[in-house]
Amino acid sequence: MSTDLAEKTHGGASVASYLASHLRDYGMLLALIAIMAFFQVITDGTLLKPVNITNLFLQNSYIIIMALGMLLVIVAGHIDLSVGSVVGFVGALAAVMMVEWQWSVYMTIPVCLVVGILIGAAQGYWVAFWKIPSFIVTLAGMLVFRGASLWLLEGQSVGPFPREFQALSTGFIPDLLPFIKSIFGLQRMNGLAVVAGIAIAAVLVWLGMRARTRNKAYGIEGEPFSFFVLRNVLVAGAIIFVSYKLSTFRGLPNVLITMGILTVIYAFLTESTVLGRRIYALGGNQKAAKLSGIKTERLTFLTFINMGMLAALAGLIFAARLNTATPKAGVSFELDVIAAVFIGGASMSGGVGKIVGAVVGAFIMGVMNNGMSIMGIGIDYQQMIKGLVLLAAVIFDVYNKNKSA
Repeated sequence: MSTDLAEKTHGGASVASYLASHLRDYGMLLALIAIMAFFQVITDGTLLKPVNITNLFLQNSYIIIMALGMLLVIVAGHIDLSVGSVVGFVGALAAVMMVEWQWSVYMTIPVCLVVGILIGAAQGYWVAFWKIPSFIVTLAGMLVFRGASLWLLEGQSVGPFPREFQALSTGFIPDLLPFIKSIFGLQRMNGLAVVAGIAIAAVLVWLGMRARTRNKAYGIEGEPFSFFVLRNVLVAGAIIFVSYKLSTFRGLPNVLITMGILTVIYAFLTESTVLGRRIYALGGNQKAAKLSGIKTERLTFLTFINMGMLAALAGLIFAARLNTATPKAGVSFELDVIAAVFIGGASMSGGVGKIVGAVVGAFIMGVMNNGMSIMGIGIDYQQMIKGLVLLAAVIFDVYNKNKSA
């Protein structure tokens, strides 16, 4: 009996057993679907309206961008508590450069990214080469850069920014395919958004089929065929649905393109490169990784440099969205970023976690914030609920680890 025929014969059981053994990978995705369905019903359809979907991307872009870097830091066995303060400091620096010093946007952005890299390098140096715990180093960084923000801004808000800089967060990709409207008679739709959604869905399905075929050729046991089909239908359908919704509003936000490109890059880095595998080996067992020839200090140093750069980018995007730099910008962002990574399946002990999981975790936090705000739930209850969700995610991680031990 062929593999596919066996899957069809025992489809239900194989799907259930596969899900049970891959709860870490798919549990949070199912949770995100359930949370979105809940808030869609409770808010009478407001959650998935085009304008609200756009707001979800705008509101969570900087959290998702930082979660990509934080995942690598946590996988490597460390943590960075300074990212919120770095966001505020870089935003303040950009404001001073553009508003007070009259620097151009195209000079300000590269300089701010370099500053973020230097911040990451300074913190990574003490963690990697002096073996000072990352908790202590980045806690000190949190205080230093929060104070530096106050010093730069002199306790005042600085703005507004040039339109070119605002477009970094609140801008939209112009419709480069207007003929789509005339072909289908849909004048109120953004043709580029529709085509992009269909193209991305098709590419993902093709890549999935290619990977499945390659695994079968090498005798690698994959997911059940019925589950493979269901997963691809759901993912492709979700992408096309979101792109359609965006097309009926203002099209593709600039930050969505930025997030998408970065997610693809970091997913490839972690899953398909030697560097990515070494980061996981570092977090899994640092002594064994060092004995196997991996330069663990340099790798740790690079993860913090990367985190500093992404925190700086998030700071620019957040400042552009507010159109002003304030002394309180970035407060508690580190908690949302760390929570997103842990909710997305990363392990506290390092060595475990995926980029897609971190993105899903960030969206879980974002959808909860958005849904509770629509319902009129106060910030006090929101914070308590988010704390309980984080605790539940960590308990889930510990349970899975003990179960597999």
